[in-house]
Amino acid sequence: MSEVVTIRRYPVKAMGGEALERVEVDARGLVGDRWYAVVDTDGRLASAKDSRRFRRRDEVLAYAAATTADGVAVTGAGGGWWAVDDPELDAELSRHTGTGLAVRPEVDVPHQDGGAVSLVGTASLEWCRQQWGVDADPRRLRVNLVVETSEPFEEESWVGREVTVGGATLRVVERVPRCRTVDVAQDGVEPRDRLLTPLGAERDLCLAVYADVVVPGTVAVGDPVVATTS
Repeated sequence: MSEVVTIRRYPVKAMGGEALERVEVDARGLVGDRWYAVVDTDGRLASAKDSRRFRRRDEVLAYAAATTADGVAVTGAGGGWWAVDDPELDAELSRHTGTGLAVRPEVDVPHQDGGAVSLVGTASLEWCRQQWGVDADPRRLRVNLVVETSEPFEEESWVGREVTVGGATLRVVERVPRCRTVDVAQDGVEPRDRLLTPLGAERDLCLAVYADVVVPGTVAVGDPVVATTS
């Protein structure tokens, strides 16, 4: 039987995240995941890529966010510490990037790129390691859940199906297309190799899947993961 191997939450989009043993999942996804984002004066979100919605701000990836008893705290590579709603954090990010930035909570448009929850199978990561000789650390993918699987890309066969994960039920909706983010230093990982190139050549740039939440609940490391038969 498959089970949850790791849980990772990203309180501030584009910043490093936190490992969890247990988390509540609501209709939006992991509670607190990507609830905050770094926004510029044009309303575009800081990211490792450029698009109509995102603006490349690699400097932001050097920061990390974690949930504390008092709320979300952000730490910098140089050892600084700020509460997520501290104006000094906005000033720090603006100084570091040379442009006006502010950390803001989600309002109308979800901060997630795709589905509410992202997950990848252990067999898929191992296949990438063996076939391409790359460091397939799941933090390069910024996924929420790593689940134990026996077959590479087994999780892709779950698209269109419901999957029970601990006390929650998810519906897997699509494969996750990757971008340059997988090859950028982030979340404690310094990539030694390129992952995007072989993904583009052999995997349509896709690795991991997105899922929406059908039934909210609690998910913990070690919980069983069971996909429906159809």
